[in-house]
Amino acid sequence: MRHCCTSRHHCTAETPSSTNYWLFKASRIVKGKEIKFSVDDFEAVTTTPWKGVRHYAARNLIKEMKAGEKALFYHSNCKDPGIAAFAEVSKEAYPDHTAWDCSHPYYDPKSKQNDPKWFMVDLTFESRAQNFVPLTLLRFIADSSSVSPPTGFEYLGDVGVSAIKEMDLFTRGCLNVQRVSEAAWTAVQQLASTGGWDLSAKKRSPRKPTAAKTSVPERPTRAAKTKARTSMQQAKGRGSEEELEEKVIRRVTSLPQKRKAEDYGELPPPRRRARASV
Repeated sequence: MRHCCTSRHHCTAETPSSTNYWLFKASRIVKGKEIKFSVDDFEAVTTTPWKGVRHYAARNLIKEMKAGEKALFYHSNCKDPGIAAFAEVSKEAYPDHTAWDCSHPYYDPKSKQNDPKWFMVDLTFESRAQNFVPLTLLRFIADSSSVSPPTGFEYLGDVGVSAIKEMDLFTRGCLNVQRVSEAAWTAVQQLASTGGWDLSAKKRSPRKPTAAKTSVPERPTRAAKTKARTSMQQAKGRGSEEELEEKVIRRVTSLPQKRKAEDYGELPPPRRRARASV
């Protein structure tokens, strides 16, 4: 649909940038097997088919890519994940043949040669990042409470910080192929070319000291209570015979099931006869 401008002033339409930018995660675990592809491997082969994409959303991104578009080469599933190189899409999407190889970790029996389910592109190495951009640095910037750049990163500007905060790397981290905005691409390039950061100096703020707990006297244990009760009884004396008999009666008659009269041999004679007559 064509839109006409009814204003007397000259009407100019904003044309979006025709260039897309992407991020490719290099290492991943497929069917329990870790598939590694380092920046050294990438630089050695120069051009490689980006096979093994088995996520529908990532597959759709693969099919969108055009030759000449730029990409970030990202190390994942390693000790220090981050952006290690810059690359370019050199061949547009075509069927991923590894899905048809039953001996390959990327095999998918649902993908057929006459009806391919998965696709890949060719990616060509351009250059290493002058300074490796670790995930910890990107997360430090993304987790900052303000849109303004943290100290030492003023060159990113508010736009660059906002772009890093909105990267799919933090919002859709499960995808091994991700879209990157032009502002985020520029910010990563600035980080890679500038360097000079010291993440060890950016420590978390110390925890607030907790209030000292008031000492609560320990409750006496059951053994201590029994010992104290025994000592009190010994101090008072054993008591009269009548008191002892009464204790025996209370102990026996408090049982859940009443005993028969002949079982109360330990009761005094008057009590035993009384219960026998009942």
